[in-house]
Amino acid sequence: MITGQTLRDAILSGANNIANQRTRVDELNVFPVPDGDTGTNMSMTIGAARAELEAMPDSCTVAEASKTAASAMLRGARGNSGVITSLLFRGFSKALKDKTEASSADLAAALQQGVEAAYKAVMKPTEGTILTVSRLAAEKAAECTELDVPAMWDATLQAGQAALDDTPNLLPVLKKAGVVDAGGQGIMLIFEGMKQVFDGGEIIAGAEVAAKPKVSSEAAGKGVFADDLMKVEDIKNGYCTQFLLHKDADASVTRLRAFLESNGDSVVVIEDDDVANCHVHTSDPGMMLSEAIKYGYLTNFKIENMHEQFLARQKQAKGLEKQAEAEEKTVDTPLPLTLIMSSASVARRRALSWVSTIVMSCFSFKSCSAREKPTFPVPIMMIFTVSASLSF
Repeated sequence: MITGQTLRDAILSGANNIANQRTRVDELNVFPVPDGDTGTNMSMTIGAARAELEAMPDSCTVAEASKTAASAMLRGARGNSGVITSLLFRGFSKALKDKTEASSADLAAALQQGVEAAYKAVMKPTEGTILTVSRLAAEKAAECTELDVPAMWDATLQAGQAALDDTPNLLPVLKKAGVVDAGGQGIMLIFEGMKQVFDGGEIIAGAEVAAKPKVSSEAAGKGVFADDLMKVEDIKNGYCTQFLLHKDADASVTRLRAFLESNGDSVVVIEDDDVANCHVHTSDPGMMLSEAIKYGYLTNFKIENMHEQFLARQKQAKGLEKQAEAEEKTVDTPLPLTLIMSSASVARRRALSWVSTIVMSCFSFKSCSAREKPTFPVPIMMIFTVSASLSF
C-alpha cells in the first residue's frame, strides 16, 4: 500500500525527471508533426501540478493527491501528448476516489482508466505512440496486482520500455528518423521518476535546464533533425491551437468536439464539470475560437505556427550537420608540422630550464676553498645527456 504522501511525492519526482530531460524528448518528436516540442509540453503539463502538490500536507490521502494533480494538469495541459498525459492522471483521480491509501490493484485500475479515457479522447488513435506504451504498461500492471507496489510498478515499467522500443516497428516515420516515439519516451520518464519514490527513495531533484540548451552534433540527421521526414507544404493544418473553455451550464462539448474534428486534425478534448481543454491542428485558428466561444468563455490561449517551427528545426538540423562535419575533420586532420615543432620548442625550453636549475643547485654549497674540488653528482651526466638530446 502507498499513502497520499507517497503518491504526491511520486508525481513530483516524475515531473522533475521529465523536466530535467525534456530537451532529449523534444529531439525525438517527429509525429504527428516534427515540431520538436513534445518534451516541453509534457513537462509543462505535469509541472502545472507542482505548486499545488507541494502545498499539500503529508497527511493527504491518495484521493486528494490524485484529484489535485489531475485538476491542475487538465487546466495546464499543453500539446497533444500533454493532454494525453493529463488524461492518464485523470484515471488516477477516478480510480482512487474516496481512498486513503492505494494498493497495487488500485494503481493498476488507475492506469487502465487513464488509458481508456485517452483512447476515447483522441480523434484518431495511432499505435506506436504514447497510447501504445501506456496501454501495454497498464495491461502488465493488471497482471501483477498480487505483487507489492514497488514490484508491480517495476514490471509495469519493463513492459512499457519494451513497448517503447517497439514503436519504430509500428510507426514507419519513427523508423525512418531512427528514434522511438517522443510521447512514449516522455511518459516512461515520468513513470521512472515515480518508481524512485515507490521504491522508498527521495524525490528526483529538479535541475537547471537552459531555455535553449545546446544540442550535441550527435543528434544530426536523427529524430526531429532528420532532413527527409516531410516538406513544409505537407503540413496542411499549420496552426497548433489550444484553449481552455469555461463551460456554460448547457454547453455541449461533444458538439464542439465534432466541429473541431471536421475542421482540423490531432483533436484531443478533455473536460471536467467546469472546464474543457481543447487541442486542434487547424488552418484557421480564428474559426475554432469563434465557434468555441459559443459554449462559454475562453482562457489559456496557445496558437503556434508549426510551419515556422518546422523550418526552424530544419535550419538547426543543417547547422548540426555542418558542426558534425567540422568536428570529424578536426579529428581526422593531422596537426600541422609548424604546430608540432612549436610544441617541441616549448617542451625543449622548459626541459632546458629544468636542467639549468638542477645544475645550479649542484654548485650551490656553503663553502669551498681554492684547494677543494667540487664533486659532480652522478645524475649530472644524465642531465647533460638529456640536454643534448633536446638540442634539435
